Amino acid sequence: MSIQTDNIQKLVERRAKARMGGGEKRIEAQHAKGKMTARERLAMLLDEGSFEEFDMFVQHRCTNFGMDKSHPDGDGVVTGCGTIDGRLVYVFAQDFTVSGGSLSKTMSEKICKVQDMALRNGAPCIGLNDSGGARIQEGIDALAGYGEIFERNILASGVVPQISCIMGPCAGGAVYSPALTDFTLMVKNTSYMFLTGPAVVKSVTGEVVDQEQLGGASVHASKSGVAHFAANNEEEAIATIKQLLSYIPQNNLETAPLKETADPVNRLEDSLNSIIPDNPNKAYDMYGVIGAIVDDGQFFEIHKDFAKNIIVGFARFNGRSVGIVANQPKVLAGVLDINASRKAARFVRFCDAFNIPLVTLVDVPGFLCGTQQEYGAIITNGAKLLYAYGEATVPKVTVTLRKGYGGAHIVMSCKQLRGDINYAWPSAQIAVMGADGAVNVLYAKDMKEDPEHAAEIFQEKKQEYEDLFSNPYQAAQKGYIDDVIEPRNTRFRVIRALEQLSGKQANVPAKKHDNLPL
Repeated sequence: MSIQTDNIQKLVERRAKARMGGGEKRIEAQHAKGKMTARERLAMLLDEGSFEEFDMFVQHRCTNFGMDKSHPDGDGVVTGCGTIDGRLVYVFAQDFTVSGGSLSKTMSEKICKVQDMALRNGAPCIGLNDSGGARIQEGIDALAGYGEIFERNILASGVVPQISCIMGPCAGGAVYSPALTDFTLMVKNTSYMFLTGPAVVKSVTGEVVDQEQLGGASVHASKSGVAHFAANNEEEAIATIKQLLSYIPQNNLETAPLKETADPVNRLEDSLNSIIPDNPNKAYDMYGVIGAIVDDGQFFEIHKDFAKNIIVGFARFNGRSVGIVANQPKVLAGVLDINASRKAARFVRFCDAFNIPLVTLVDVPGFLCGTQQEYGAIITNGAKLLYAYGEATVPKVTVTLRKGYGGAHIVMSCKQLRGDINYAWPSAQIAVMGADGAVNVLYAKDMKEDPEHAAEIFQEKKQEYEDLFSNPYQAAQKGYIDDVIEPRNTRFRVIRALEQLSGKQANVPAKKHDNLPL
């Protein structure tokens, strides 16, 4: 055997060993938990044969606490690039079979390298997290590694899409990288996120809670809003990542890919002419409206289980990717509260950063009142949504279906927040407040002074108020609404508006950065 042949054989063997991670027993243990290995996940995520691995032979440099006895190649993370549906992405997948996926300084260097390459080459960065946290043996070096990763998350924000998928533990400082990325996915029953674990919580507060209750996928998808998606298994999580990527561009200088559709631009949807109930206090399902107007009825929802009184997600109009924000009358009458405002504001800002037009469907009776909301800073949180719409420079098309009352009307992409095209259905009611509340404010003295005719006064003034404001024509007469449209024609009008705005140019004052109300 020649020296060259021998060297090649050694390379093949070393590569094979590196691909085994922590070895067969640990791989079996990973599978027993219902979890795939890092390489199996990447194989499922990326187009077949497209993965280009970096730093397979990197080893840790720690000598503390016996760490000098083992130097596995790769050091607990698989990094590289590949394609998804033919589009370039950069990836890293933590390998729990090697030191529990704990983060060392060299692991952080590997992750930072792909983050830098993603930013430099204008492609999404996807992280598959499965880590026990910082490698304790490395002390401050591990903490420095986290800091390096976080700084790159910040620099890449708004430049390239960043996606985090939590497929195992993610605790302590490790949670901040996913929190800094654009979208976070979790897997039910096998992943969790929290700053401090159940044992620490019990010792500090006396509260007894398990990992799933403290930071499981269902908790973060429905209660905290930390997770945008909660998948039933790893296969579903990976499929969700692929679907998400299909709606968004490679970077902030590009637009999302067009998708051909056979759905006619001028398709009429007669069901929309009767979807609004005669009783203004009766609910209807906004999903029915969305499904009726978008291409092929396909809507990819974000944050489905969090703040259900507002709906956000991606769809297409004539093949063009758009972000949809819509009040949901079936939940809390579609009122805006703290969580709904935060949820929508974050989504609007993502769409604006990545050149995705916004279509807003409005049926909002106002902001949720009460001490819980006021103490929780509904003012500041509501201002986040107002700010997000006001600063957004992408095409903005707004359709008011029914109620548009008070400050909530302003917040939902009104004309004064640089809404480009604002439509209304004939059922739209745009006013400071509803008729009942307005009459009780305006004519309280009259009704108090004449209690015998109070009911008659109320009904008379209510009818007068409704005649004036329970329609869209006052707003249309003043130019606040560009047109009153027939509901069944909404799809065509929205598509035509988006086509008109496709070359939109917007100028904003020069500034270092904004000061969003946080």
